[in-house]
Amino acid sequence: MTWRKRLFDLFFVTLLIVILGPILLALLLWLLWKEGRPVFYLAERMTTPTRGFRLWKLRTMTLASDDTGVSGGDKAARITRTGAWLRARRLDEFPQLWNILKGDLSFVGPRPPLRQYVEAHPEIYAQVLQSRPGVTGLASICYHKHEATLLARCQTPEETDAVYSRICVPAKARLDLIYQRNQNMCYDFDLVFQTIGNIFRRG
Repeated sequence: MTWRKRLFDLFFVTLLIVILGPILLALLLWLLWKEGRPVFYLAERMTTPTRGFRLWKLRTMTLASDDTGVSGGDKAARITRTGAWLRARRLDEFPQLWNILKGDLSFVGPRPPLRQYVEAHPEIYAQVLQSRPGVTGLASICYHKHEATLLARCQTPEETDAVYSRICVPAKARLDLIYQRNQNMCYDFDLVFQTIGNIFRRG
């Protein structure tokens, strides 16, 4: 990550924490009232092919001790009503501002993968994770809806894993590498504003 990109992240994360802090506090109290504890969901993601970190999100699903892999149709019944509302507007990702502040994430970059997919596709992620993972990115904007449609059809964890590994991982990697080859500050601004526009359209 260049120093310009890090300054971009630090400036905007500080600004958003000041602006969105009261909203996040209200969401936490609402979640605590509606769903109870825990209000946060922490899961390991990878920032490099060998280094993981704890990704923070608001909890949107009922708890399960054997929860692994990405979310597909097999997990749909576990998404709470409150969680579905948060996910539709990406509000569950507010706590990732903390990950940006710590340097685990950038605002823009490939979405941080689970360790199991990095280990299953080392050649792909050796290239993709040369960029600092981000909260949003080209693949998130262009492929999110199609990925959600594909995974929603999956009825078992094994089917979800197979579809994600065979179809989604290489498709998103192609988009992430396009971003990597063309990354600059103007491009990052454009992707951030596209993401904001998509959130308002979903809302």
